[in-house]
Amino acid sequence: MTAPALTERVREELRRRIPLTWLPQPAPAHLRGTWREARPGRIEDSLAAALDRPTGGWQVAGASADVPADRSLVRTLLGREIVLWRDTDGSLLAGPGSCPHLGALLDRCDVVGGQVLCRWHGMPLGRHTTPQWARWEAHDDGVLIWVRLPESAPEDAPTERPVLPVRPDPSASIAAVVAMPATCEPRDIIANRLDPWHGAWLHPYAFSHLAVDEEASSNDRLVLDVAFRLGSRVGVPVRADFTTPDRQSIVMTILEGEGAGSVVETHASALTAPGAHPARTMMTEATIATSPRVGFQLARHLSRVVTAGMRATARQLWVDDLAYAERTYTLRRRADG
Repeated sequence: MTAPALTERVREELRRRIPLTWLPQPAPAHLRGTWREARPGRIEDSLAAALDRPTGGWQVAGASADVPADRSLVRTLLGREIVLWRDTDGSLLAGPGSCPHLGALLDRCDVVGGQVLCRWHGMPLGRHTTPQWARWEAHDDGVLIWVRLPESAPEDAPTERPVLPVRPDPSASIAAVVAMPATCEPRDIIANRLDPWHGAWLHPYAFSHLAVDEEASSNDRLVLDVAFRLGSRVGVPVRADFTTPDRQSIVMTILEGEGAGSVVETHASALTAPGAHPARTMMTEATIATSPRVGFQLARHLSRVVTAGMRATARQLWVDDLAYAERTYTLRRRADG
């Protein structure tokens, strides 16, 4: 084998093993403007299509790890206090967050034998409480926890389970969840994600070389090519798409490139009652990463360290994106008078 051929073979092997590309970050003066492509009407049409999709009444209430086996957790959704705890088989249960005895908040109570023991007087509350204690349907999908509330979508027929996207095999993936509140409505968070054109401008530290494939995209699906930044000189190019399984969720799936099959799920759960203003919404994002690379399998054994880094990255991005969502909400409220 000649020296040039050997050199090229080594380069190909390095490209195969190390998913980095020499992609210097463009300076602002040379960064391609995307404002012509980010047409307001286009974004509004995609949002309208998303808002037509039913939720089945389900709201994301947090991460699976938020609810241990021996303690209760109270979350607020749609203006309701909701207590979450685990039955003896580990399944998730949900009920009113206030004790029916004297109204104590049922947060951080001991859970014994599948029953919440009120911290004020020890009243046991569970699946078989007598007299019957109201419960809501709850679901743990292994990454996120959900509660089904009738106020969530009175126009939607309730479904047995929330609508979930295709996820990587749990035995070959790493999941990290981050949750951050914002003063906006769920639609404003979904609208943010339906505008991928802002990525290279609002998040230059994270993305570059972003281009939406208009021929492959529609109001129901956005397909784009983008590079994830790993410094000012190198990046990881991928092809991804955005879809909305329900009106309060949007999912980015990596189609080609490093981490193909990985997903980033963004869910927007209303904290305030319908019609209440100022509205408050909890953004919950689950990043579920996978890769066939040997290094990724090693990373899975260091998942606590890796997921901490994944959560830190997501929080940094959402500081910007929640400001975007809150601004959208403010402008819409002004326009509505």
